[in-house]
Amino acid sequence: MSRVKVIKDVTELVPILRAVSTNVKKEVYTDLAEGWQTEDDIEEKYGDEGKKTLKIFDKMDLVETRWQHTGRETQKAYHTYYSDVHIDASVPIKEISDVLFAAMMDEDEFEELEEQILESVKEGDTFANDISKKIGYSGITLEGLVKRSIKLKYKGHRIEEIKEGR
Repeated sequence: MSRVKVIKDVTELVPILRAVSTNVKKEVYTDLAEGWQTEDDIEEKYGDEGKKTLKIFDKMDLVETRWQHTGRETQKAYHTYYSDVHIDASVPIKEISDVLFAAMMDEDEFEELEEQILESVKEGDTFANDISKKIGYSGITLEGLVKRSIKLKYKGHRIEEIKEGR
């Protein structure tokens, strides 16, 4: 079945761009597009980076899951959710540059910002507008950073920490 990801909000480009930001991510995505793969299959082929990639794809809603019997046990299997992308967005250059900045930011710089945002959330400062001012980036950049993160998520106008096991 062919499913189309319709992008109307430019920040939704971040997960798509991050899905192919390294060779391992690109190869894992390609494998998942070709068929169902368990976490063990991916870890065996790509190591810890492949396992981490599955978590990223799951958080970004790029994969669907099902339980699959492997002969030894029942494991969660992954498959790409979308086979096509349709982009229907008209945005000012400033906004698209903010989104691309968040998506393509150096990993070390991103992790530093992610930790700043996480600290703010843990301190009770959860409103996106307040956090945006605190870290010195636009709301669009912040939204892109949160969509890139596997530790954070948006809930309305608030940012929340994603707890392990959720």
